[in-house]
Amino acid sequence: MFLNSIGTALPARRYTKSECWDAFTQSQWFGRLDARAHAVAKAVLGRDNGIEERWLAVESLEEVFAIDPDTLQKRFESHAPALAANAGREALRRAALDPKAIDAVIVTTCTGYLCPGLTGYVVERLGLRTDVLCFDLVGQGCAGALPNWQLADAMICGTQREHVLSICVEVCSAAMYLDNEPGVLISACLFGDGAGAAVLSRSPPSGRRSVRWRDTVSLIDPAARESLRFEHREGMLRNILTRAVPRLAAEYASEVLTAALGRAGLKQMEITNWIMHAGGRDVLLALEQRLSLPSHALRHSREALRRFGNLSSAFVYFVLDAALREDSAGGWWWMSSFGAGFTCHGALLSVE
Repeated sequence: MFLNSIGTALPARRYTKSECWDAFTQSQWFGRLDARAHAVAKAVLGRDNGIEERWLAVESLEEVFAIDPDTLQKRFESHAPALAANAGREALRRAALDPKAIDAVIVTTCTGYLCPGLTGYVVERLGLRTDVLCFDLVGQGCAGALPNWQLADAMICGTQREHVLSICVEVCSAAMYLDNEPGVLISACLFGDGAGAAVLSRSPPSGRRSVRWRDTVSLIDPAARESLRFEHREGMLRNILTRAVPRLAAEYASEVLTAALGRAGLKQMEITNWIMHAGGRDVLLALEQRLSLPSHALRHSREALRRFGNLSSAFVYFVLDAALREDSAGGWWWMSSFGAGFTCHGALLSVE
């Protein structure tokens, strides 16, 4: 399987950390939460947390604090199909591929639910064939991009499909929840909205870099499920985010990488580029320490986090897009995503 092209999409409006803090202090929620909650939010939004701005699917930050099940569901229904289609349209444009050439579409999300799923909206908006194979993947959290590509690889290699459209879309502002729990507050300060898409093909693209999917490794530890997950409360998604997440992400990322390198007969020094999900600043620091990486190795992840916040499953598309735009050195690239479950996935890419 080869990466033919990649596309990304964001909502129309961007908000800085300081704007988010100001809006929070003016909201009704500021009065509902206690002094400790105020201190946590101020610390996250006021200090260097690796994020400077986020793109959110709201007309104003005041809308963010309208938190009820119907409002959040409407936000997801309004914006997830549009973001998914916009990212897919950009990927098709870059691939110079007619939408009718797509044999299968896979859409991943964890921040909302539609039935019928998002694939039907993508088929409609992009004008894909009516006999296209459609797969909606849910519940995989920030880790979702790599399972999406794993399924695409199975489709291309096992069922002889030529082109698969892979999309991850998250409207994290539609999974907004506030209370006095520090993990909930930190989560509300980290996540942004966006979508990433890739055209994955049986053959390499003509006239562009060859990015070939070589191997993939996955790990799941259900015993660590309570460290990072969504729960349902009052009809809404409430994010559970614990202090253990940076350590777990680094440990499992190292384990998956070691397994993949061993199977390929490679050494870590042979990896020339790192396409890593960034849960947050502390996660990136834990990854650098655990993998003994120089700070510049995760520059694309760090810059994506600064500009967009944590985009959940869509994040690695933005990192990979940045690396390709930079025309980074070829060779062996490592792409990894991790999140709820606790799950971790990695993929070995050869780039020419």
